[in-house]
Amino acid sequence: MRNMAWPEPVSLHGRLVSVVPLDHAHCEELKACAADGSLHELWYTTVPAPDDVSKAISLLLERRDTGSWLPFTVIDSATKNPLGMTNYLNIDAINRRIEIGGTWYRCSVQRTGVNTECKYLMLVHAFEELGCIAVEFRTHYINRQSREAIERLGAKFDGVLRAHMIMPNGTLRDTAVYSIIAPEWPTIKANLAWHMEKSR
Repeated sequence: MRNMAWPEPVSLHGRLVSVVPLDHAHCEELKACAADGSLHELWYTTVPAPDDVSKAISLLLERRDTGSWLPFTVIDSATKNPLGMTNYLNIDAINRRIEIGGTWYRCSVQRTGVNTECKYLMLVHAFEELGCIAVEFRTHYINRQSREAIERLGAKFDGVLRAHMIMPNGTLRDTAVYSIIAPEWPTIKANLAWHMEKSR
């Protein structure tokens, strides 16, 4: 039975992107996103190969139905085409904590304003609508690009979980953990909003 208590599926809309509930209808365009730049070939990420996108969507929707994940497709506001995927995960309704992760985009929109606005929309919803006390981000310790993107959001480095996960290639992942807590959110929100306005 699907847990609809917290959080419920939602669509979030910004100037550059909309963040909408993941659906199998997005599959073919997400396959094209995964093929753009061959992101799945980066061994330290978990981006699905184009042929595995349908299976990945099914898995994420199963996790949604358990209440532990809430998966989204990131949509280009202008073209209405999918750009990638992201999630709320490790959902802890009792302690009002949530993680944002499993995020990937087609290569052509990386290092643009897409990720900043996507994360901004999700953070606004987490802190201001869901009442989260903390939002967490996790990534492979050696994934410098991901860590820098998280740090640019204003998240603070909490530490490293050593040998935290076994990767598909059998290597052990050390996981870098970051978080934003509720008292920090107003300052971080103001800074993100300033940067987004400045980049217009």
